[in-house]
Amino acid sequence: MDRREVLALLGATAALPASVLAQPNATRRLGMLSVTAADDAIGQTRSAVLVEALAGHGWKEHESLKIDWRNGGGDRARIAQLADELVALKPDILLAVGTPSVEELRRRTTTIPIVFAVVTDPVSQGFVQTLARPGGNITGFTDYDGPLAGKWLEMLTQVTPRPSRVFVIYNPATAPFAPLMLRTIEDAGRALHVTVEPAPVHDTASIAALAARKDGGLLVLPDFFTMSNRAHLLAAISEARVPAVFWSRTFVGEGGLMSYSTDSAEQLRRAASYIDRILKGARAADLPVQNPTKFELAINLKTAKAIGVTLPPSLLATANEVIE
Repeated sequence: MDRREVLALLGATAALPASVLAQPNATRRLGMLSVTAADDAIGQTRSAVLVEALAGHGWKEHESLKIDWRNGGGDRARIAQLADELVALKPDILLAVGTPSVEELRRRTTTIPIVFAVVTDPVSQGFVQTLARPGGNITGFTDYDGPLAGKWLEMLTQVTPRPSRVFVIYNPATAPFAPLMLRTIEDAGRALHVTVEPAPVHDTASIAALAARKDGGLLVLPDFFTMSNRAHLLAAISEARVPAVFWSRTFVGEGGLMSYSTDSAEQLRRAASYIDRILKGARAADLPVQNPTKFELAINLKTAKAIGVTLPPSLLATANEVIE
């Protein structure tokens, strides 16, 4: 190859898009840490969505991308242990699903890019500097925006008979963002003339005690503890025979009355787009954190009948899913 051909080749290479230049021939490595258990239905759905979305960007598992899957099963100590394992593998990028996953990974690396999903209020928790300019090595997709908590309370006030008191359920140890949501719910309560009371839970015994809360509605905040213990939670609420609203459609599919939530599968699809961009050379610090854009309302009419409440036609008409 003479000098002219070398120069021509260099010129052609320089003209290639940056994404092409950043794409390596070697298989890249993604470490994925989730708060759910490996055999949990919602976790399995999220994993399948992620694999499909990554393949859509050209990152096929076992071919161009190796994925190290780790699932904490709602156990904070295990999540910490799994974070150690993943960082020790020195992946090209990390995906953190759920607040505890982000907390544990960020303690162990400031250099490996971290994309998160299904996380609430990442600014107040110190994960990023601002939504628009996250800085550092972390960015991702939140599962909450300001008006959402007020919407949960509003839905409960549309139930007949209308509850005059609402107990807000969360675990303070695993939902550090709860005070933010409580303020919004309490503000909404004053406008809706509903008394709002925190009802913290810490273990299965405190969950079982909820069965005695027969004098009001229940509002369950986003929390990996409530998700991991949803069978106990749903059993106690069923025994109390009171209306309840949840933060995830999963609860409604398993017997809860209703939920208004972000689409967590959609968050995994969007997270795949950031993983793709970072593997092709983008910096996490330059990718803005994005709030949810897709919401879904689910209602279980079988449960409504079982506990003796009715829901207005206007609410049913806007539901994405009605279980009859």
